[in-house]
Amino acid sequence: MRWRLERRDLLFMIETLMPARDDKEHVVDLIREDETFIEAMLDDDHLFQRLMGKEEVLLLVSPRLFFTVLLRRARRDLEREAFTIERRSRQKVPVFDTEQVIQLLEQEPLLDYLAGMLASFTRVESTTVPVRVRKGVWHKYRVSDLDVDSLVRYCQTLDEPFHFEPYKRIADLCLFLAGMFPEHIEAQYRYPQSLQIRPEVRGRICRRLEDYEAHGRAFYRLASEHERARVERLDDVLATLSENFILAEKPLAFLSNRYLRFARHSLFEL
Repeated sequence: MRWRLERRDLLFMIETLMPARDDKEHVVDLIREDETFIEAMLDDDHLFQRLMGKEEVLLLVSPRLFFTVLLRRARRDLEREAFTIERRSRQKVPVFDTEQVIQLLEQEPLLDYLAGMLASFTRVESTTVPVRVRKGVWHKYRVSDLDVDSLVRYCQTLDEPFHFEPYKRIADLCLFLAGMFPEHIEAQYRYPQSLQIRPEVRGRICRRLEDYEAHGRAFYRLASEHERARVERLDDVLATLSENFILAEKPLAFLSNRYLRFARHSLFEL
């Protein structure tokens, strides 16, 4: 974890957990190579409480530190839960799978990946790219990190060696929305009052939660099989997310509902 945290993160942790020290910068240099000590600090309740009590917390620490602490806390808090909740057919269904969710989060590379993924959605990017429709005819399309359709369309314009990042981003978006904002998926799929399914508009597909889950599994699998995944040592993590997509939703839903209920929309531009 030490190489993932910024110096300001370590300084914030020391200011929180060692407030009496007057040589905090020096302490940063002493502990930055001590992974065991840093992990103990990440699990300290005082650090969690300070992060939860600070408005505009991401001005003080990196998003990666923030979500690392929350995911590690969720891993511990889930041990006291008898079941998790799944949304199915507009109903909340209890599922007795907390042990499997905890085992998933105990895979440190996977937890680290989830923290980085959540952090990435605190700064959404969008751009306009030209796409060739047919010979001599080009259309401009807006590509957004929060739009599955635009990401899929963008991916289709690229040659295979460049598919890894779009594959991964599509899958990340599906997991992010399914775990953190399932109500957003439902609102995009149905009218809130009548509950009638919304019609397609300008070729935009209305997707159910189950559609996002199917897309997430498929694109994590495609990403895991790409050569870049092996180069970046992400093939195992991505394959695990593909095989356990619904389980991976659970810790995101847990921290969304337990810790971020009133802060989600200030953290993420959705």
